[in-house]
Amino acid sequence: MTHVSERSGAGSSPTGAGGDRQPWSAGTGRTQRKRSVSYADAGVSIDAGDRAVELLKSKVRQTRRPEVMGDLGGFAGLFRLDTKKYKNPILASSTDGVGTKLVIAQQLDIHDTVGIDLVAMVVDDLVACGAEPLFLLDYIATGEVVPDKVAEIGAGIADGCRYAGCALLGGETAEHPGVLRPDEYDISATGVGVVEESDILSSERVEVGDVVIAMRSSGLHSNGYSLVRHVLLGAARMRLDVVIEDFGRQRTLGEELLTPTKIYAQDCLKLIAEAEVRALAHVTGGGIPGNLVRILPEHVDAVVNRSTWKPQPVFDLIQSKGRIEDPEMEATFNMGVGMFAIVSAEDADRALATLTGRGVDAWQAGEIIEGSGNVQMIGQHTRG
Repeated sequence: MTHVSERSGAGSSPTGAGGDRQPWSAGTGRTQRKRSVSYADAGVSIDAGDRAVELLKSKVRQTRRPEVMGDLGGFAGLFRLDTKKYKNPILASSTDGVGTKLVIAQQLDIHDTVGIDLVAMVVDDLVACGAEPLFLLDYIATGEVVPDKVAEIGAGIADGCRYAGCALLGGETAEHPGVLRPDEYDISATGVGVVEESDILSSERVEVGDVVIAMRSSGLHSNGYSLVRHVLLGAARMRLDVVIEDFGRQRTLGEELLTPTKIYAQDCLKLIAEAEVRALAHVTGGGIPGNLVRILPEHVDAVVNRSTWKPQPVFDLIQSKGRIEDPEMEATFNMGVGMFAIVSAEDADRALATLTGRGVDAWQAGEIIEGSGNVQMIGQHTRG
């Protein structure tokens, strides 16, 4: 986060009572003498943005890698790629956001976890092709820059970068008065990674007889929140501060919904180094079938046995309250699995031992068989 600016244009509309956006209109009548108009009068505070950046500097420095050049505040972030480490280095890039999970954060006024979600969405897409995440650039758009709030968001992003082993190289905080309400914000990020060309993971490596290994999610992660809000907060009229007994430890609905997305990047890189990994599938929008199919060649099927794991209670809550059919649940949510690894049968035990040693809850969930590029979901999840 190196700069703060206003991007909504000269025709930004002021915010009316109750947060309603009012159309901008030019004044009429004779011009009255008054003091000169400032940027702050239009709703943009440069000083607030600068204070937010100052609050974040120490957190951002904790993500620094040796390849990072310079410091915050430049027009661009600089990163010296060590090309001597590679024969044919290939850069990988990914861009993503957090989606409507941000609505929950804004309703609860808790902003220090969604940054972790943001990083996870980006870096775990990068590692899916075998790339090591190198650096990330963030973008925060808000109706009003409140330094402490922006610092909380940024601190979560910095924490996520530390977990992923990548540098937070810079970014932008933009104040959009009239476009967003003062308490509204949206965030996105772009990440860059590198992988040796010969080590790129893809569907071309997947073979009949390979093993499908599942890695447990931390919960909903960052997908399906429009449906979650429609079912739980809308139709069921549940309160975010209600304690759900099935969640344990006096955990509220809001706490469960804001559980940060697990970041698998470093675990997957270690797995790649220790075992014969054919491909990785990051389970995001589209659920298990919609993401696992992306790494299957046309001549094989992936068989995934639901009986090998039990989804977290939050999935049962959503399904029961919304009376949602199984296919819709599986097409929307991760159902308890955040990442899949396809590994050779010979290395399956080593792969599981590697992940377990790193504290990752992982298990053999299926296998690769002859087929036509489809995902076969068999068995039933353990309930209760």
